[in-house]
Amino acid sequence: MPKRARELSARALMSLREDGRYAVGGVPGLYLRIEGRYRCWVLRHQINGKRREFGLGGFPQVTLAQARDRAWETRRSRPAESTSPQSPPTAPQLRVLAPSPQTNPPTPRAAKDEPSVTFRSCARTYIAVQQVGWKSPKHSKQWSSTLEEYAHPVIGHLHPREITLDHLLRILQPIWASKTETATRVRGRVESILDWAEHRGYRSGKNPAAWNGNLEFELPSPTKLKKRKKRHHPALPYLRVGAFMADLRSRQGISIRALEWGILTATRSQEIRGARHSEINLQLKRWTIPKERMKLEKDHVVPLSEAAISLYERLPVRPGCDLLFPAPESGGQLTDAALSELIDGIHEGDLKRGGIGYLDPVQDRVATPHGFRSTFRDWAAEVAFFPREVIEHALAHKLKDAAEAAYQRGVLLAKRAALMEQWAAFCSELCPQLPSLRDISARTAA
Repeated sequence: MPKRARELSARALMSLREDGRYAVGGVPGLYLRIEGRYRCWVLRHQINGKRREFGLGGFPQVTLAQARDRAWETRRSRPAESTSPQSPPTAPQLRVLAPSPQTNPPTPRAAKDEPSVTFRSCARTYIAVQQVGWKSPKHSKQWSSTLEEYAHPVIGHLHPREITLDHLLRILQPIWASKTETATRVRGRVESILDWAEHRGYRSGKNPAAWNGNLEFELPSPTKLKKRKKRHHPALPYLRVGAFMADLRSRQGISIRALEWGILTATRSQEIRGARHSEINLQLKRWTIPKERMKLEKDHVVPLSEAAISLYERLPVRPGCDLLFPAPESGGQLTDAALSELIDGIHEGDLKRGGIGYLDPVQDRVATPHGFRSTFRDWAAEVAFFPREVIEHALAHKLKDAAEAAYQRGVLLAKRAALMEQWAAFCSELCPQLPSLRDISARTAA
């Protein structure tokens, strides 16, 4: 197989001094010819078994990127199996030069294959290659769905070398401010696919989806936009958690029990919905969540309070299903929306009874499943008086202090078990008794 030419940069070409012909890479058969002070681009291409040379203009008047574009256009307009080699070139600026001896054979990528290459086909291949190393199968679905919705309508049918900055702006500008997180992910995904396309020789030059030195001049900083729009998950004040739990426990349903389990264990939605019987150890009173479902990609052990164990023992068991909380109809995992909508319904029901509902008083929004982790965090800091590292371990948070994290390698299970028992007891109090100033002083001194 012929050797593939290494891609040279424009700076490397400017440093060449000796006469000769230099393969520049990026396009099969593209060379820079140097004869004294004269420099020109040459494309060597075989048509009907005869090797021909096409002049593509002088250097640096014709840039490296332009030369590669002209070379691809020439190869496409004059396919190797053409029956009319004498037909004039499509691009008017091309001229035919006399043949010269070959020093480097062209790269063996057939020009006839190029028209079938599109951004959509590149994206499909890139995702198929990379998805094996991604954390979850849902990531490949997210890549495909976001590209299908936002990128493919604009550039899906285009060859990678035809994609420009204007195309990227058409994709990103409509969603950059309103869907900043999605837009930044789309940009990054397009950039990765175009980098892959350049590696495969389908394009060259600056990546139009790159942020630094490119889109940063066209779009506002996503970091600043996110900070301006950032809102925390609505959380219920911990003084209201007892009333909410009483309301919750008066109802029936698998989603109801899933939410109750999540509050008692202070875990995330995906951890709750994916909980399995095989992860529960009743003898040790522990729930071990595998790293595949954890944000930090580490196994997380949750000490189970007596209230959590009692809830678990009352759960119905579905034959052939290992999930603690299977969806009633499909038997698969519950959706995150199911838990959120459940809280909305409980809130509306309390309002109809003349109650005040279950709002975050700062945001004036209904509490969310994830917000109960904040409720737990506030309670633990202000009422339980446990050390910060115990609370952070309970929430499966990464310690911000690198030195502290390096030395704190234990998981503090005994202390966390006591913390979760206190939390379960607090959740059962309709009118919780807060510690007095004397209790606070005594605990602080201890």
